[in-house]
Amino acid sequence: MSMIFLGPSGDPMKILLLPGDGIGPEIVAATHTVLAAADARFNLSLQFSQADIGFAALKTHGTTIPDPVIAAAKSVAGVVLGPVSHNAYPPVAQGGRNPSGVLRRELELYANIRPARGRPGVPRPIAAPLDMIVVRENLEGFYADRNMFAGAGEFMPEPGVALALRKVTAKASKRIAEAAFDLAQARPALRVAAVHKANVMRMSDGLFLDEVRAVAARYPQIRYEEVLVDAAAALMVRDPARFDVIVTTNMFGDILSDLAAEMAGGLGLGASLNLGPDFAVAQAQHGSAPDLADTDRANPTALIGSAAMLLRHLGAADAAAAIETAIDTALLSPNTRTPDLGGQIGTHAFAHHLARLISEV
Repeated sequence: MSMIFLGPSGDPMKILLLPGDGIGPEIVAATHTVLAAADARFNLSLQFSQADIGFAALKTHGTTIPDPVIAAAKSVAGVVLGPVSHNAYPPVAQGGRNPSGVLRRELELYANIRPARGRPGVPRPIAAPLDMIVVRENLEGFYADRNMFAGAGEFMPEPGVALALRKVTAKASKRIAEAAFDLAQARPALRVAAVHKANVMRMSDGLFLDEVRAVAARYPQIRYEEVLVDAAAALMVRDPARFDVIVTTNMFGDILSDLAAEMAGGLGLGASLNLGPDFAVAQAQHGSAPDLADTDRANPTALIGSAAMLLRHLGAADAAAAIETAIDTALLSPNTRTPDLGGQIGTHAFAHHLARLISEV
């Protein structure tokens, strides 16, 4: 019997595609191809819609993320967000808002889940076993585009002086810790490491650790440790198998998850899922790579893997597993890899190869 995964309203599962900038349109189209194949194979009843963000929206709407797009993101089961070139946008007053930061704030996407694992056949800078998840707090810290209710968390009070505010709250620390321990509970290793810099940032990281420790006490079956961020970076390179689930604040998580992705073979493989109480957004870890735009050379694996995470979150575990197995199978051979991984096939061909593998499951 086929299963239809329904959204909160009882309608078939709606997915909003936001292509973004640079390579975004190409890898979002590739992800759409793979999701459509999974939809056909597993009878998911997915319904796709698409909207412009980034420079395309700025040209037609005067803003890089129009209000109707935000409303649309709140009306669907999930969003597939392409990369954006926000560093090249005009000032906010001229419509240049970071769509990623806006969606994280508007949809209260407090958790950024970033897995990294070694795959057979994929060239890696470090041969040691690697299978970890970085659970990153997503709304606070030093990120000035999202850490304040009004105004920005970064400012220049006088010429030649710039200040940034770091925001850490008990509420955010507690719920990111709960997300991490819930994930760890479903993994064989049953380990969580809280990464911090409380030896210097005694109040902010101290508050973070207080909340993580309180959550850890509710999970006695999970082995818990605390690691300074500089030591964690060194240990990830020396002995990545030491880590299973890492929970940390926003900036540390951003940096360490990129390191983990590179150790797994490159940012082109770096999948991630932004989660909140009511919404989920699939988003690759990497940027928009404008130098690769329209060349059919971009690796769409990270965004496709992110979409698989989205499907699993929405209850379509079999479809998610089929996508992930197809990725692993394709990456085994240089003949079915993109150029960044020593292969020869392009973005479009890679996506269609995955679609064919999924249809044969």
